[in-house]
Amino acid sequence: MPCDQFRSFESTMTDDTRRISILVPVYNESRTIAELLGKLRAALADTPHEVIIVDDGSTDGTPQAIEQLLNAGHSMHLVRHARNQGKGAALRTALEHATGQIIVIQDADLEYDPADIPKLVAPILAGHADVVFGSRFHGPAQRVHLYWHRLANSMLTWLSNMFNNLDLSDMETGYKALRKSVADKIQLRENRFGVEPELTAKIARLKCRIYEVPVSYYGRDYAEGKKIGFRDALRAAWCIVRYRIAD
Repeated sequence: MPCDQFRSFESTMTDDTRRISILVPVYNESRTIAELLGKLRAALADTPHEVIIVDDGSTDGTPQAIEQLLNAGHSMHLVRHARNQGKGAALRTALEHATGQIIVIQDADLEYDPADIPKLVAPILAGHADVVFGSRFHGPAQRVHLYWHRLANSMLTWLSNMFNNLDLSDMETGYKALRKSVADKIQLRENRFGVEPELTAKIARLKCRIYEVPVSYYGRDYAEGKKIGFRDALRAAWCIVRYRIAD
């Protein structure tokens, strides 16, 4: 069913249907998880929302940090994976628990600023978009680093655009918002970072209305914990072709 079958949603939006589900896959982010939750609470203070954290088999003290936050009264829905399975697997689990009508994917490492979430969901709330990509390359602030990572990003975005007939500037962005009615039509299969091109291809096949908005990006290097690597880039290229052809 194409996205244009869902568009009566905006005309009947209430506080309940404006509820945002923030999906947070977490793996070994004990240094940033508390700050992230504080920033989410500040950014969405006046917005109905829920935070769904999937601890994807962390081994660095993240589970203990999350327990402390729960004991301190932080509101979240916590799910744990017994072993690390990858970002895509964590998102599949989080989606099973999401009750909001708008889904936002939020990485736990603070490369993306939760203050940008209102801007990310605005085109959906206004009735203009079904899906919104946060572009790191049009944003007001980004760290200058990792030339080869940026080049790979550009090449993968170009390949994805060619196969899906899109004109995105940043397909691999970790900041994406989509209506729950769209997410419900997509079965995610990728366990790791291949979930980004998979999502893009399946959204394109649904003929959704896609918007891009600029977001800030505070990228990490590998010494600071960045996890995506060369093999993930190769997998992403394969996913672009594979999910354009079949589900």
